Amino acid sequence: MFSIKAIERVKIILKKINFIEAIIEEKGSISLALEDEQNSRASILMHLTSISEQFDKLLHNGELEVLAYFDKQDIKGSYELRNFIAHDYKGVDLYIVEDVINQRLPIIKQSIKNMKID
Repeated sequence: MFSIKAIERVKIILKKINFIEAIIEEKGSISLALEDEQNSRASILMHLTSISEQFDKLLHNGELEVLAYFDKQDIKGSYELRNFIAHDYKGVDLYIVEDVINQRLPIIKQSIKNMKID
């Protein structure tokens, strides 16, 4: 069904989402986590970047069967967010980051659960 490498990449995405959720739980809210510029914010941004990189690797390796489980908007959006994080265009808009965490990560996580790769 899916290649071993594709499954590993999807599991990395799920692990990064779980790390972000743990950081937020530890801080008490997304806002508080993003206010901690030195630690929590930096960690969250790096995990979001890693998620994007995994999607990019799936795309470039032609793992279309796996990518079909995800909304194309989430894949494109994660790549655009990664570019803003990596290149710091006028600073990262934390409202967008908060929206991604609130709205898009749960959808991505559910898509992974629907794959039943455990």
